[in-house]
Amino acid sequence: MLALAATLLIAACGTPDPALTRGEPFDPYEAENRKMHEFNRSVDRAIVRPAGVGYAKAIPDDVETLVSNFATNLSLPSAIVNSALQGNGRAMSTDLYRFIVNTTIGLGGLFDTATDLNMPRKSGADFGQTLYVWGVHEGPLVELPFLGAATTRDAVGKVVDLFTNPLSYAVESPERFYGTAASASSSLTNRGQFSDTIDSVLYESADSYAATRSIYLQNRRFKVSGGGSEGFADPYDSGASAVSDPYEDPYDQ
Repeated sequence: MLALAATLLIAACGTPDPALTRGEPFDPYEAENRKMHEFNRSVDRAIVRPAGVGYAKAIPDDVETLVSNFATNLSLPSAIVNSALQGNGRAMSTDLYRFIVNTTIGLGGLFDTATDLNMPRKSGADFGQTLYVWGVHEGPLVELPFLGAATTRDAVGKVVDLFTNPLSYAVESPERFYGTAASASSSLTNRGQFSDTIDSVLYESADSYAATRSIYLQNRRFKVSGGGSEGFADPYDSGASAVSDPYEDPYDQ
């Protein structure tokens, strides 16, 4: 995976990123992406949405919070590795301290003690962000089965991140799968809790594919660039002003 990332980096050097030099999203595979989007919508309608809504209603909020905290804590080692690869010592230290505090005082991560102690927020670093820091282009948009919209760069990042968490090598079975189960549980919780908002995009918008593509690009570019730009509007904030070009990367100067 690292070799593939290096190949992408070499290919990206010296040429402008077509995803950032167009007045519209770089989506050369739109026809295929729309077909996959319809497949993902059908899976969501038939399985994910009912399971998420039912799960959110059946499981007490306090239990959902504990599971979500546990999943987040187990994801921190992967973020630490990516921050190191990005040369971001501050984010690496922040995530390391959070992991130590929550794993010890927070009883294995069930309690977010680091936040209670007003420690800095987790970085959320991933390998897609690492590739961005290394200068790899965003690439064409792709609709991934079950996962939804992604850029080519982030699709590669998702694959590599399957192998960047040191816990997956340090912990033996079946304990190593606890994090995966907790993450799946947390995803169901989010699907149930934000059902109205997600439904409005997937089933009530005039073009759900274009809507999810726009929301994904805005939020993803905001994250990989570290956030903090006034040029981005929160698509879920009704009071936010619209940007002039929702596909323009304001960090690309």
